[in-house]
Amino acid sequence: MKPVILCIDDEKMVLTNLKQQLNSSLGNEYSYETAESAEEAFEVLEDIDAPIVLIITDWLMPGMKGDEFLVQFKKKYPNTIPIMLSGQADENAVHRAYEEAGLFAFVKKPWNKEELIQTIQEAISQLNNK
Repeated sequence: MKPVILCIDDEKMVLTNLKQQLNSSLGNEYSYETAESAEEAFEVLEDIDAPIVLIITDWLMPGMKGDEFLVQFKKKYPNTIPIMLSGQADENAVHRAYEEAGLFAFVKKPWNKEELIQTIQEAISQLNNK
């Protein structure tokens, strides 16, 4: 089974673009899963049997915000690297995600594709060196 990269955002267009960019840059080495909310992400995670190497989440989503999701996620999946991608994240929330969820990077929307892919490759490289 291929390792999984999970992307969470409440905007379908963002998920579509993100998945396309990941696939074109990283190829079929990974499986790319998506969810439109933190609740849906937890449901998707229940069905994944492969290792989850990376999670990319928005901050401002209905229901649970990205920092809260990452804190809960990290308790269950401590070896997965989290990245937050947002255009309007609260500074305290980003700080909390770094402190309590081991956030690897915060990337502002709209993102630069090369910068995002480089950040993701650095995250995966760090994971592979553990």
